[in-house]
Amino acid sequence: MFEPGHLHRASLPGDEPCYAIDLYYEVRSDPVEGKVLELRMSGVVEKRPFEERFTLHRDTAFNFASVASRLASRHGLPSEQGLILTHHDEYDRMFDDIREKLETQAGDPINLDHVEKDRP
Repeated sequence: MFEPGHLHRASLPGDEPCYAIDLYYEVRSDPVEGKVLELRMSGVVEKRPFEERFTLHRDTAFNFASVASRLASRHGLPSEQGLILTHHDEYDRMFDDIREKLETQAGDPINLDHVEKDRP
């Protein structure tokens, strides 16, 4: 389920592994970095709760799905389950929402130093 600022993913009853994960995001202005994307991911994987927070620079914010998938895997969600494999249309809507909030365009430059810094 997607709504601006929030994406929810959960396994179906009886599926293995059992999980429910929420990804919340907002754009804020940092005095040094400019616009950044702040994300909070919380949930449960196989009855083990977790919470992660991370910030992505404006130019690397569109790597959010890769970062979120890596963090979910760290907490027990097998990478082949992947958070983005199902309901990809909702990720597209989230991507569009983030692009609008960050006021970015295709072809905007990327600072390669940010790519390394934005690896939680």
